[in-house]
Amino acid sequence: MQIPRKLDKYIIGALVVLTVLFIAGIVFFFIRTDSLQNDIADLRNYSKELTNTLASTTASLNEQLAYTHTSLSNAISEERNNVGTLQNQLGGFQNQFGNLSGTVTTLQKLSQTDPELLKKYSKVYFLNENYVPSRLSEIPLTYQYSDRKQLLLQSDVLPRLEDMVNAASSTGVKLYVFSAYRSFDEQKALKGIYTVNYGAGTANSFSADQGYSEHQLGTAVDMITPGLGGQLDGFDNTNAYTWMLANAYKYGFVISYPKNNGYYVFEPWHWRFVGVKLATDLHNQGKNFYDMDQRDIDKYLANIFD
Repeated sequence: MQIPRKLDKYIIGALVVLTVLFIAGIVFFFIRTDSLQNDIADLRNYSKELTNTLASTTASLNEQLAYTHTSLSNAISEERNNVGTLQNQLGGFQNQFGNLSGTVTTLQKLSQTDPELLKKYSKVYFLNENYVPSRLSEIPLTYQYSDRKQLLLQSDVLPRLEDMVNAASSTGVKLYVFSAYRSFDEQKALKGIYTVNYGAGTANSFSADQGYSEHQLGTAVDMITPGLGGQLDGFDNTNAYTWMLANAYKYGFVISYPKNNGYYVFEPWHWRFVGVKLATDLHNQGKNFYDMDQRDIDKYLANIFD
């Protein structure tokens, strides 16, 4: 079958167009491929630049971080030093405050404590006829040797006396109070009787004049034990005296006139409350109350009832 000429022209034209398009497509493909390669190359270059920039930035940040860390560490260390200095200063202030507080407490105690309680009255200091302890309490009959007379004792000393007598009793040793507080006038009357009966010289060797007796302080007691017929003489030969020598200091009591003292004859029955601290120090050092300097004794006054 023969194709018409007019149709043949169309076919040829179409083939020409297709050929041109094909060639154009090939050209475009190669052009586009080349452009993509350039783009890829550009991307690679940008990536390298970005990587280098990031590396540089990271290094810079690391340096800044290290510097910041060092600065912070130095600041913390300095702050710790400042805190330590402040704590030391505070500690110093606390110590000063503690010392001041202790001083205030001592002054308060002294202001509330009778200054006469630790004075050496036997032929040394004098108590006038108007002196009476601020607080006196009656010694319970349980602790008295006889109920013929009301016996009084300084109120803060009484519990110590009771503790001492009870402690002795728990070991089988019986202790009783024979004599306690005596007023100025009572001492005067007693000394008068002794002077008449024994003469002034002898009376002065064992009995204090009014105003010089420890009994007027209300802190001294004469102790007795059964088996002596109601007499003080012979007390040093009893278990009660032995117990007192070994234990009385624990309750704040000391013997005022031991053997060979320079004031009165040996009086094993006469004991005076001076506070546990002073009594313990005297016991441990083997000293007598009247052997100490009054200035040293006065240091114990604030704590006499501790």
